Amino acid sequence: MHKKPLIVFEGIEGSGKTTHINFVAKLLKKRKKKFIKIREPGGVKNSEKIRKMILSNKSNFNNLTDLFLYMAARSENIEKLISKNYKKRIILVDRFTDSTMAYQHYGMGISRKIINLLNSFIIKKYKPNFTFINIVNKKNLVDRLKKRKNKNRYDKFNFTFYNKVQKGFLKISRNKQNYMIINSNNSIKLNRKKIFEKINKLI
Repeated sequence: MHKKPLIVFEGIEGSGKTTHINFVAKLLKKRKKKFIKIREPGGVKNSEKIRKMILSNKSNFNNLTDLFLYMAARSENIEKLISKNYKKRIILVDRFTDSTMAYQHYGMGISRKIINLLNSFIIKKYKPNFTFINIVNKKNLVDRLKKRKNKNRYDKFNFTFYNKVQKGFLKISRNKQNYMIINSNNSIKLNRKKIFEKINKLI
């Protein structure tokens, strides 16, 4: 494993992925490791502009438009940020290509072939070295979303949709060695221990 890996945190809303990626960022900062942390949608300036469009509660894009906007934001990040830091710094990404497949294919029914074609064209050689898949049960998902003060468009789907997406994540990660499932229904302390041990091996 490369000592400056590209590490991704995936999962549906309320699954704890952002909490865990922030924990890892603090750990790396404490150890004085060179790293960058980005989110999708978002990242560089243009990608953050696209993020606002995608997640705005005033937006009503169709599923294909959503897909193309996500890909456009990713393209900006690859060109202006990831390509310049790949194998030079540790790269932490809050959502990446697996989210596109889970949400846009398993959740919304867009062709897997189209998504794979666009992803392969955009990301080129810049692929994740390791991915943490964060999962959550219905009760905790509902409770956590209720606590969010500012809900965006993707915080307002029904549980049937989120369930399809989460099952999609599990299918994507099945039998793959460079994935780890983090059950966010367990204690944060337990999950941080698992993540900490894995990060130590990766870096």
